[in-house]
Amino acid sequence: MSTLPSGSVSWYKIFQRGQNYMKAWPAEKSLAPMFPEHRVVRATRFGVRFMPAVAVFTLTWQIALGGQLGPAVATAIFACSLPMQGLWWLGKRSITPLPPSLLTCFHEVRQKLNEAGQSLAPVEGVPTYQMLVEVLKRAFKLLDKAFLDDL
Repeated sequence: MSTLPSGSVSWYKIFQRGQNYMKAWPAEKSLAPMFPEHRVVRATRFGVRFMPAVAVFTLTWQIALGGQLGPAVATAIFACSLPMQGLWWLGKRSITPLPPSLLTCFHEVRQKLNEAGQSLAPVEGVPTYQMLVEVLKRAFKLLDKAFLDDL
């Protein structure tokens, strides 16, 4: 399991952590009411896929029609920044320590995995959202969906 980084994290590492967090997030609709990550991950994936094309289309359209280049460049930069904002938020969220309410849920899910015979590495440092995601993903894979009802 990953631990909370010591010191400050570079902006590039935050984007990498955001991508890792986005990939690790379980795509379970039952988590949507509890966590905003479900919506942020979907919006970020959409933005990564389509916003570069929107930016190129905007620039091409304005150049072809002889329009003003300034607003077109601003729109293209804005379109490209949307998925980056999502990755930044996810990266920051992944290294955020869990609040007390989620900390108890984290330990309960870990306990259920231990009771199911799964060996888990001991928690090092303060549990983060990245650790929670890894535990939830493993729980969805190995346990039945009823474990969420108890939380």
